[in-house]
Amino acid sequence: MKVLIERLKQIEHGFKHIVEAGDELLEDSTLNHFGMALALLDDESYQGRMLATHMLGQLSANDMKALDLLLTKVAADPNWRVQEMLAKALDHYCRMLGYGRVLGSIQQWITNDHPNVRRAVTEGLRIWTSRPYFKDHPLEAIQLIARNRAHESEYLRKSVGNALRDIARKFPDLVKSEVANWDLADRRVAFTSKLVASR
Repeated sequence: MKVLIERLKQIEHGFKHIVEAGDELLEDSTLNHFGMALALLDDESYQGRMLATHMLGQLSANDMKALDLLLTKVAADPNWRVQEMLAKALDHYCRMLGYGRVLGSIQQWITNDHPNVRRAVTEGLRIWTSRPYFKDHPLEAIQLIARNRAHESEYLRKSVGNALRDIARKFPDLVKSEVANWDLADRRVAFTSKLVASR
């Protein structure tokens, strides 16, 4: 494992090498995948923690302990790359179980106490309306995302604005209708609105 982490640490950019390493480990049925991911969450390198996050994401559809770690320990990780991997992990969970089936979870995540969980689901499901269920329910996607338009986290609001801008390409009238009801006197809301409008 040490050799693998050292190899991953040599590459500072991208996700592909992390995903490939994680998938390789997950294919080995002799390994304790959950135990390995749990240990890697405490690795000093962000690459090790990214690897853990990817593995937990792959395990999450069948292991609630893995999902719980994603929503707690991983969400608290200060590294933005780990947070990007968390977004991918939550999308994988939704894809495996079905977006419509896990709508209740998505609704909980979008209002989670930790802004990184809110951001991960907002970012992970982009483009929301290209995902099954939301493809047929674009207004529901817009309303879920828009809940965080005034959140104190700029990192989250950027994701909200970008996600709505994505949807506006296909459903401009629905997004315009949503934004028309926003209170632009609130500087946080105005910030998000500008992102939605920028093309």
